[in-house]
Amino acid sequence: MEDTRDLAERTPRSERKRRDSFGMFDGYDSCSEDSTSTSSSEDSEDEVVPSIPASLPIIKNNGQVYTYPDGKAGMATCEMCGMIGVRDAFYSKTKRFCSVSCSRSYSSNSKKASILARLQGKPPTKKAKVLQKQPLMAKLAAYAQYQASQQNQAKSKAVVTAESFDWGKYICSNNVVGAPVSCFKHAPMGTSWGDIEEGVRIEVPNSDISLPTKVYWIAEIVKLAGFKALLRYEGFDSDTSKDFWCNLCTPEVHPVGWCASNGKPLVPPKSIQHKYSNWIVFLVKRLTGAKTLPPDFNTKVHENMQFPFKKLMRVEVVDKNYLCRTRVALVEQVIGGRLRLVYEESQDSTDDFWCHMYSPLIHNIGWSRSIGHRFKRSDFTKRTEGQVDAPEQLFQKVKDVDQTGDWFKDGMKLEAIDPLNLSAICVATVKKVLADGYLMIGIDGSEAVDGSDWFCYHGTSPSIFPVGFCEINSIELTPPRGYTKLPFKWFDYLRETSSVAAPVRLFNKEVPNHGFRQGMKLEAVDLMEPRLVCVATVTRIVHRLLRIHFDGWEDEYDQWVDCESPDLYPVGWCQLTGYQLQPPASQNNREMSHSLPKQKKKAQQYKGQKKKTLLRMKEEAAEVDEFTFSQGTSDQESNGSGSYCIKQEP
Repeated sequence: MEDTRDLAERTPRSERKRRDSFGMFDGYDSCSEDSTSTSSSEDSEDEVVPSIPASLPIIKNNGQVYTYPDGKAGMATCEMCGMIGVRDAFYSKTKRFCSVSCSRSYSSNSKKASILARLQGKPPTKKAKVLQKQPLMAKLAAYAQYQASQQNQAKSKAVVTAESFDWGKYICSNNVVGAPVSCFKHAPMGTSWGDIEEGVRIEVPNSDISLPTKVYWIAEIVKLAGFKALLRYEGFDSDTSKDFWCNLCTPEVHPVGWCASNGKPLVPPKSIQHKYSNWIVFLVKRLTGAKTLPPDFNTKVHENMQFPFKKLMRVEVVDKNYLCRTRVALVEQVIGGRLRLVYEESQDSTDDFWCHMYSPLIHNIGWSRSIGHRFKRSDFTKRTEGQVDAPEQLFQKVKDVDQTGDWFKDGMKLEAIDPLNLSAICVATVKKVLADGYLMIGIDGSEAVDGSDWFCYHGTSPSIFPVGFCEINSIELTPPRGYTKLPFKWFDYLRETSSVAAPVRLFNKEVPNHGFRQGMKLEAVDLMEPRLVCVATVTRIVHRLLRIHFDGWEDEYDQWVDCESPDLYPVGWCQLTGYQLQPPASQNNREMSHSLPKQKKKAQQYKGQKKKTLLRMKEEAAEVDEFTFSQGTSDQESNGSGSYCIKQEP
């Protein structure tokens, strides 16, 4: 009632009209174009634009014109990409990097190769070249925007727009499809999305109007892409001139009937105000029997944005420098379920690691000891007030397995995704069997003598495969480094190494009805630089395995990821959570001549086992199970009660 009284006080008595059950004005006269048009201060968004004082001296660097941010002289060289620039414009207190991107790249798993290449005088990596081409001030502007978004998020728990990339324009211009929210069970609303689809009606603010107060109108979902929807106001029919994209999880989106329940005015858009003489009759006819959002949709969004992990919780996480062991880390930041973990012994909070709270890389304190995993003991004894061990129930549970019978054995061969090169599936070996179904896996031909690059996979992990998986599914298998008998043949390799293949029946053959399709767009973590969430595309699907391509980058940066990976998110996830979205490389740098991705080979369907391969394997292994997957339909139709019909009141 307070909202109604406030509106009445702001509206002249002669212009006040009775509202009907839709919350709509009886007449449109009071909402004419002659009304004063002012933007509400609470609806305006300030754009962060870094300003450069004219008094600062201008210099030239690498063909670009810059200014000294504080007027002081001094040059520096980026330790990541080798770019020379103004020291005071460099990122971090130590001025070691020219941008946030280079700082992140340096801290990733690829830093050793990049540094070694520079020390040996080799040209920088392709990623570094692209970063080097990007003007320094553009990098600083992007970082300023990121800082501003983080500050705004700290001040308010409302939705923060942290992305400058226009998903709507990108989807329309390329005529692509976004993966449905229901594909991402770990994401907010992933299990509560219901039957939200094209044709659903909602109430949203009316931007096509000139009024001093905020008013609403009904819009129809024309196209869906993850959390984002292309909307069209009711009454425009096939006219697309006023179509607009909106994140459906923003607080301004409501089910039909919300305005009437909350005393908010429904006013037709200015462009079509005279199209119908009686808008009430029009709405009743159009909305009767139509679907809208569930009445508790906004409540569910709020609940789904609450995360159990809190700052200063202690966890065990993989050591990014020695994959074979774990270390204690503290939760420093939680954004959309993603955790920024700072290793306990870090002196300046820069030794960090990003992962999702459901990642298989993090565990409760004591996990390593319980299964016999290597663990780096910390000499750090001083604890900050508020530190607490994260409760065990917060971590993702793995499937119980029986290790007493036929189980993996040390020395068995298999195929596995290389944790240091996620675009490759490699020849691998079980190096050590741990408790609770965990295995230490080494990539053949590249293991360190001390086993420091062994990686821990659970026996049910979707990232390990039986011998012959790649051949059956027409995937290129990466042979051991230095192996010269090419093309690689498993039968010959097993005989030469006097080893056996792990039984096929031990592997995870479950294929969930995930709903992904080739060509779908999404937001994906670059697991080689896990701080970064990028615009990406599903380019191939093999059972539950997805090939993720980062738009604008070459295919060599692709990653094999499980369909249930917590590092995949719907379109609009970054905007919803306030996380920074990395646009395609071609958007970052228009000078990039090779911005278009290479043509992809058409994905081949699985047609069953190759008998010759398995017959040859039987000669070497005592027993080989038939390796077949249940090929489920991905087009699962939701039968939940996620949407509601709008009924005409008697």
